[in-house]
Amino acid sequence: MRSRLLAVMFTVFGMFWSVQSWAEDAPKVVDAPLELKVANRSIMAFQATTLGEAPASRVKRAKAVIGEALDDADDLNVAIDPIMESYMVLLGSRRAFIVSPKDIDGTEYDSVQQAAEAAAARLRQVIAETREARNLQLILRSALAALIATGVYIGLLFGMLFVRRKVLKKLPELMHRHTQALKVGRVPLVDANFLYPLASRLLELVRWIVVMLFTYEWLGFVLSRFPYTRPWGESLNNYLLELGGYLLQGIVGAIPGLGVALAIFFIARGATAFMRRILRRMAVPGTLSWLNHETLQPTQRLTSLAIWLFALAMAYPYLPGAGTDAFKGLSVLIGLMISLGATSVVGQAAAGLILTYTRTLRPGEFVRIGDYEGTVTELGMFTTSIRTGLGEVLTLPNSMITGTVTKNYSRVVQGPGYVVDTVVTIGYDTPWRQVEAMLLEAAKRTPGVLEVPPAQVFQTALSDFYPEYRLVAQAIPSQPRPRAVLLSMLHANIQDVFNEYGVQIMSPHYLSDPQQEKWVPRDKWYPAPAQESKES
Repeated sequence: MRSRLLAVMFTVFGMFWSVQSWAEDAPKVVDAPLELKVANRSIMAFQATTLGEAPASRVKRAKAVIGEALDDADDLNVAIDPIMESYMVLLGSRRAFIVSPKDIDGTEYDSVQQAAEAAAARLRQVIAETREARNLQLILRSALAALIATGVYIGLLFGMLFVRRKVLKKLPELMHRHTQALKVGRVPLVDANFLYPLASRLLELVRWIVVMLFTYEWLGFVLSRFPYTRPWGESLNNYLLELGGYLLQGIVGAIPGLGVALAIFFIARGATAFMRRILRRMAVPGTLSWLNHETLQPTQRLTSLAIWLFALAMAYPYLPGAGTDAFKGLSVLIGLMISLGATSVVGQAAAGLILTYTRTLRPGEFVRIGDYEGTVTELGMFTTSIRTGLGEVLTLPNSMITGTVTKNYSRVVQGPGYVVDTVVTIGYDTPWRQVEAMLLEAAKRTPGVLEVPPAQVFQTALSDFYPEYRLVAQAIPSQPRPRAVLLSMLHANIQDVFNEYGVQIMSPHYLSDPQQEKWVPRDKWYPAPAQESKES
């Protein structure tokens, strides 16, 4: 008998141990939190299983108990009663629900008692609203208040329409009066015809904002008058108050940072003005060779840019919202844009600085850049503008100018003016002294070509069929188009002089040896207009 009893005990103990081990090894099921709502008002959120009941069962049981209690009586007493580590919320003599320690995990409550008292307070509010919903006199008062609020709301809307018509009627007169007062000399700074559409759109935007605000307040007030919709109205009002408090808190919190940013701004402004004065003093001739009246302005701009970039980097952390994701995204976008376009932009800017500090070009000089010729009108950081003799304005990238040969016709002349030159090719059977004399004669006949310094003729090449003669002279300073006219007049005079002395300008080309040798005998070295005294 004893052996059988021991066998049964060991069997039961083994089964209990197996069940316990299985329960420990089995995955634990986490119950989803479920909210208890009564009469459209949130009472409590159940998160744990209590007394074998899951959150769904607890909510279902609590709704049933509270509904039956409210159906039986309107005046119910709500109390809490501790039970071990939990608290039981009592509705009259009935247990409505239990608040356990696991129900407050991740919530704003510090203790189970505090959570139970808050749930009991909300339940008392539900009882009071249920009693109010069953009182016809209170419902009629609420409906009357809602009607009065609706009438005030409609009146405000019509008042806004009336004010809008009056303002739009007076707006043209006011704008014309104030825009006439804003003048620089006799020129108005703002045109009322362009400002009126902008002002009317701004007024329309303000009107819609005010209408939405009035609608929001009216809806929240009306919903708060009735027990069932009161939670919705309270949430609307609380959201507006929270939004206003958040904005006010953000504005107050941003004041110290804005103060620091403004201080950095004024310091940078003072430093910029100080550096401008220092650079103007250093630009005096004889102080620095690279700093003069031509490089002073770009140097001041670069110095100011460096100061303001440094100030922006210092003030950025103090700007409102500098640590938000929006600012971070904007910074990434700006950095991406700069990285994509920095190659060409930085290259053009560097080329502009090279042209400025090497003084390759100056405004007013006549230059030839590649295939383009004209007077420099503007030397910028990224582009250079030249005006041609045909009335065209060309904008050339600075990188192209630094990468090609630039001929400056104004830099080497004596005094103001520019160099004018042309090339002719004459056969070997024409004496070179006669060609030089005719070219100089054509230069003398051309208005605008200076006699001092005198024009010169150079034999630049002795080609197979003819020598090349280049006439170089200095012209008076003038606009680009007169220079083109001057070249045209010079070419016309060259043709006239050569025709007068019977010399053809057409250059010979041979397919075989000529029957007679192409040379000039000594007795024909000085035909007119050449003179023997010119021979060296």
